[in-house]
Amino acid sequence: MPTNHHVETVTKQIGEIAERTSLTVDAIRFYEKRKLLPKAGRSSGGFRLYTDETIERLRFIRQMQGLGFALREVGELIQLRERKVEACESVRELLKAKLTDVRAKLQELRHLESELEADFRKCSRELSHRRRHAACACPVLEDVAGVSQ
Repeated sequence: MPTNHHVETVTKQIGEIAERTSLTVDAIRFYEKRKLLPKAGRSSGGFRLYTDETIERLRFIRQMQGLGFALREVGELIQLRERKVEACESVRELLKAKLTDVRAKLQELRHLESELEADFRKCSRELSHRRRHAACACPVLEDVAGVSQ
């Protein structure tokens, strides 16, 4: 008995892909324009047609963006992903660089936090001072303006 090994690819229009990935149609077109997605096939009516592989690729793009990778980096990761085993070292280097960036940003945020806390304490002291004495200018605004008290 003959068997048919031909597998038919089911295609979906961009609206359905957008719905299934929680992305906008414009976002999908943007990713295609940036070559993060392969060029979509077209129906006889000119509608873009996508496969389930597109849904998987879009989920990967969103996941990588959620980890802080820029679209350029996501493109690199997509290319590396196609190389499978050989890509691991390159992916490790990208992750190492991203970790370095994140750690630097965390350090900047900790510094910003301490500055904000110090300014908050200055305002709190001034407001407490105002309960017993005449009001002075806001110390934070004066410090920012370069005027020392």
